[in-house]
Parts: sequence; structure tokens; C-alpha cells
Amino acid sequence: MTQKRFLEAIIVGSGFGGAVMCCRLATRWPGKVLLLERGKRYPKGSFARSPHDFANNLWADAEPGQPRKLNGLFDIRNYHRMDAVVSAGLGGGSLIYANVFMPAPAWVFGARWPAQINLSTLAPYYRMAQGVLGARPVPPAQGDARRTIQRTGLYADFAQADGGTSRAADICVFFGKGYANRQSGPLPIGEQERNRFGAVQTSCTYCGECNVGCNVHAKNTLDLNYLYAAEKQHSALVETGSEVTCITPLNEAGDTDSTADGRHGYRVDYRDDAGTARHALARRVVVSAGTLGTNELLLRCRDALGTLPRLSQRLGQGFSGNGDFLSFVTGGERDADPNYGPVITQYIDYGLQQPQPGQPAFMLEDAAYPAFAAWYVEGLRPAASPGYVFSRIARTLKIFKQRWVDQLFSGKWSGSVVAYANAVLQGDVSYRSSVLLFMGQDAADGTLSLKRGRLALDWPQTTSRPLYDAMVACGERFKQFTRATSHIPQPTWAWPVRNNITVHPLGGCALAEKPAQGVVCSLPGVRGQAFGYHGLYVADGSILPTGVGANPSATITALAEWIAEDITGLAPDDTLGVPHA
Repeated sequence: MTQKRFLEAIIVGSGFGGAVMCCRLATRWPGKVLLLERGKRYPKGSFARSPHDFANNLWADAEPGQPRKLNGLFDIRNYHRMDAVVSAGLGGGSLIYANVFMPAPAWVFGARWPAQINLSTLAPYYRMAQGVLGARPVPPAQGDARRTIQRTGLYADFAQADGGTSRAADICVFFGKGYANRQSGPLPIGEQERNRFGAVQTSCTYCGECNVGCNVHAKNTLDLNYLYAAEKQHSALVETGSEVTCITPLNEAGDTDSTADGRHGYRVDYRDDAGTARHALARRVVVSAGTLGTNELLLRCRDALGTLPRLSQRLGQGFSGNGDFLSFVTGGERDADPNYGPVITQYIDYGLQQPQPGQPAFMLEDAAYPAFAAWYVEGLRPAASPGYVFSRIARTLKIFKQRWVDQLFSGKWSGSVVAYANAVLQGDVSYRSSVLLFMGQDAADGTLSLKRGRLALDWPQTTSRPLYDAMVACGERFKQFTRATSHIPQPTWAWPVRNNITVHPLGGCALAEKPAQGVVCSLPGVRGQAFGYHGLYVADGSILPTGVGANPSATITALAEWIAEDITGLAPDDTLGVPHA
């Protein structure tokens, strides 16, 4: 239903930027802030697991006026030399990310960032965000076999052999309220309690399913903290299944007027999953639709619809894939057990914190994937390796031979089925394989634009090739260390495709001091506000002027806190205004 009243703010999107803005602005204006999210809510136990459900777990654009056919969690984009995977759902990318909270290295802010923003500036906002998101390392095993994660030790040994150091990563995973607050040890695995904001969560079950949605709510996703407090404590209005199609400024008479500068507010048009057109009016608008969604919406408003013609010509410039690169090392001699534990537990720094002149700066993180995917991997082996088939046949024949010998000479039948099952299932390649997640600072020189009404990306890959080549070389060294049978850089990297894949798209609406340098302002009093407009803000990964090399969610959250404080005039605290938090 179309909102009739004039709101204080409309937030477009519910990822790390949008969730912060919704909570902080709703604290300032309770009941007068509306958040519009294109995806749906994901209650506990609602994430897809079966093949049938996964087939429908994708996002697809709907034709104007038509019902949406696919409104799943994963939005997969294919562009020129770069593919991207982003999320649609209440909580945005937090629903599928790998939980790592890592501030950007200090040196990253030295080039192309405005003078107002550096590590010292953002330090209190990083601390604030870390407290809200409950980011801490995986609890030490201390003799508890259920908390032992084999791949963490494997990567630590590789780091030592490769001249580096493995460090435990702070991850936004729930191990109990007391552990998050540093007041007690972890809650036993699988037990539940309310977090500090009142949402019920489960102490991590180590299932490795973080990237496909946590069905037990052990991830500290945004719907369990910032958004939860916004709705429950500060009466924020949240509409899911609502995709914003246009933003138009209003004139003094309250009519839409593309020549207006926003000082009288905005009309936001959106449509629901049934294709029904709606709109809402607000004094200010915060665009937080994620890097791809935000650039597409603003480019459409400026270049196709003509409703925001004042937007900077720098819009769409400076895209970064954050140096994301994925590799697989299969069939190593050491057990890796990549199906157990949170998706990421540690990282190895290759010059990211202190770069060496002329050397690519990146890091390597370990990775887990769900156990149900391991069955799929094992199912592919017969087709991929005829030798594997013969080895299993030989092993089976050996078992049956021993079974008949035991029967003829001793009458022994017991254990034959157990022995057969053990022989068939042991030695699985997935257990001795590793997933390598790389991130680094790429050239951040991509360009986003509209072509035939849709977002397009031109990614000049060659300027970042030294970084990717260094990552591939590191993967080869990992293969040699584990004495693995193969090292497979991400499948799309094979010639002639040569596409990168990013799960951390950044840039296009860079923070800057002047419109000639970026799209949104970094100066006090107008932080995050789009040049040329009053009350139109951007707060998500698109405002980063460069990649950060580290997982960017911490920096996006900190910047959103920094912008929200400027808008509201309220000093933030990590209780989110929830009593007894």
C-alpha cells in the first residue's frame, strides 16, 4: 500500500550500510523511517537446502508490471571480464557472507580517499560496529574435539612454511552472549539464548553453511542486530519484496520536479513482487542497495529517467572487485576437512597490512563449504576420473573376497557390511581438499554504465593482473606444500573466458571533497550526501573510493555509522538503544 504520510527518511536496501542507517535514523525519528528491501525475510530454518529449493533460490529481474518469477537469495551477475555474486534478502550481504570483520589497513586510505577519512577517523566507528556485530575469533578448542577445526592448523603450518603468519580472524558468529561481550566462555554448541538485542540465536554448530544462509541463526546477520533493534525498539517500518525503480525530488508545492534539488523532499517509486506500483514520500532518502544496485538505480535516474540530472559525472567510475580470487587445491596428503566449522577462521597476510614496494598486497583466508556439497563433489569424481572408478571397484572386490573367505573358513559374517561401507566411503577427495579465498587491492579502475537499460561493467583486467598472478602462484605453493594432485584457479579463470568473480563489488559512488572527484561528499555536515542534492545520501560499498583488500563489511559499516552520526547529531553506542543490552 502506498505511504500517504511524509516520512523523515526512506532507506533503499538493508545490507551493512542500509541496516546501520535504518537503525540510527529510526532512533532519531521513531516510526518515521521506512526501509525498502527487494528481497524477502529469512526466518530461522527457511534457507534452501534441497536441490529443488536451490533451483528457485536465485534472483531475477521482473518485467515492469509483471510478477517476479524468481526472488531467491542469490543474485548472480555476468559482466565483461567480471562476474559478481550478491544477495537479495532482509539483511543483504550479511545473509551469505563469510562473517569476517577486518578494518582496512591504514595505508589504503592514502590514495584516492578524501582527507577527512583515515584509519584514525574511522577507529571509533570500527569499534562500535565490532561491538554490535559481536565479532570475535572462534573459541579455542581447549581439548574439545567438537571445537577443533583441522584446516586452521593446516593453513597455519603452510603460513610458517611460506614465510608468513596465520592469524585468527574476528568473525561475526554467535558463540553465546557472554562470549561476545567478553564476560564468559562460549555457550555449548547448539544451545540457544537471546542476544543482547533480544533476538534468539543458536551457538554455532560448525556446519560450514554460512555462505548459503544459516538455518540456526548462528550468524550475527543484520536482521538479528541493527535491523532487529530498528524494528522492535525504534518502530522502523520495513517493507520486503519492494524494489525501488525511481527517485524524484519534490518542489515547494510538493510535486515531482526533476529540476528541484531535494530540499523539499523526494518521491520514491517502487514495485512489489506482484508487479504492483507503489510510492512513498520522505524528507530524505538513503540509497544503500549495494554497489551494483545503487549504481544501477542512480544511473537510471540520471541517464534514462532524467529525475536526478545533477548527479556527478563521476557516477559509475572507480569500480573494484576488491581483488577477490578463489582457488581449489584437491587431493592433498593432509586432511583439511573443509566441511566443518565457520566458513573462515583465519587469514595469512601477504603484504596487505604493510605492503612492499612493487609487490602485490593480498591475503589468503581458509574456507569451508557445506557437507551436503561434499556429497556432490564426490558424485562428480567418477565422471572426472575413470581411474577413481577402477580403484573403487577393486576395493569392493577385495572386500567381497575377504567376506567369502571369512564365511567359508570361520562362518564369520559380522562386520562385513560395516567393512564394506568403510571401504567405499573412506578416502574422499573433499576431506583432503582446500578452498583458498584471496583478497587484495586491485586497480579499482572499472566503469559501470547503463547499456540498453541495464547495468554494464567494463573491467580492464590487465591492470590488476600482477595481483591475480601472485595469488595463482600462492595457490601453486599451497599445492606443493600439501602434495596435492591439483590446483584449480576459479573455473572462470581458464582461457579463453578469463573472468574474475567478485563477492565484494565496491565503488562507483566515491566519497570525495568535490563533484569532479566523486559522487558523495565527505565534508562535515553533509557526509555521504550526493553532490547537487539536499537530503539524498548513499551509504554502502559503492562509496569506497578504492578496494580495501580486507573483507569490506567492517569498513562499510563504520562509514555508515560515521554518516548516520552526521545526519542525526546523535553519538552512536553499541547498545542500539536497547535497554539492558
